Amino acid sequence: MKGLRVMPGGRAGRRRLYVNLPDGRAVAWYDRQANRISVLADDHREAILTALRPYLSGAVSIGPPPVPTAADLAGLALPPDADLAPNRPGEILLGELEHGPSGTRARQRLRQYLAAQQRMGDTFDALEADGWRTLHCVPVPGLGRIDHLLIGPPGIFCIRTVPGRRQRAVAGDLLLTVGRTAPSPDPRWTRRAAARATLALTAQVTPAVAVVDASRVEVAPTLRDVRILQPTTATTDLTSAPPSLKPTDITALFTLARDTRTWLPPATRPAAGV
Repeated sequence: MKGLRVMPGGRAGRRRLYVNLPDGRAVAWYDRQANRISVLADDHREAILTALRPYLSGAVSIGPPPVPTAADLAGLALPPDADLAPNRPGEILLGELEHGPSGTRARQRLRQYLAAQQRMGDTFDALEADGWRTLHCVPVPGLGRIDHLLIGPPGIFCIRTVPGRRQRAVAGDLLLTVGRTAPSPDPRWTRRAAARATLALTAQVTPAVAVVDASRVEVAPTLRDVRILQPTTATTDLTSAPPSLKPTDITALFTLARDTRTWLPPATRPAAGV
């Protein structure tokens, strides 16, 4: 059948390719991670395979859509205003830049943090092809927002992102110093945020600080519980750790973490179904 279009789906189109009819109706999708084609309209099977052939690699399985898991159903039932999955890196900073302070120095600082979060966000989103899931701008009442929450085979990482501004950065047990600016409590903050995330997700969460575009990064030898990441080495640092989570665990934790109600104190969470 002529006229089928292949369109990317998922964050940055890395997870799925959808095959659509000219009227926009989907007739199949190709899951890159599972290397599987799910066919919704079997009478278009040959045309679907022809349209997807340039994108396929290796042994591809073909069949009807898989039966949704409990995590899939929970994600589908999530109200749009409670879903954190669509958040872009630096989502909140984009709004602050548009409606925030007009002072040159304040706006420059916001732009630096936004650029740092967007760069690290792109690095983390690229891991989705390897079975990782990422959330950005996760609100934690009383603490602000976790810049990036990364869930993958080696575990869960709570990441604070800091612009290095092409200067030397020194990470200590409690403070992070960039250039000659006043030290900031980023290591201490990400510990607290990771502890809150551990309670919310009932799974161990590792604190991390990502330093972007520093001339060099020095880490105190006593700093062992907080991971210090940089854009050029973050992927290797994270993926080299031994796996501890199965794909089903990752999906279930991602479904739980993407719900804003998960991060509310237990006494303030709405009842189920509300």
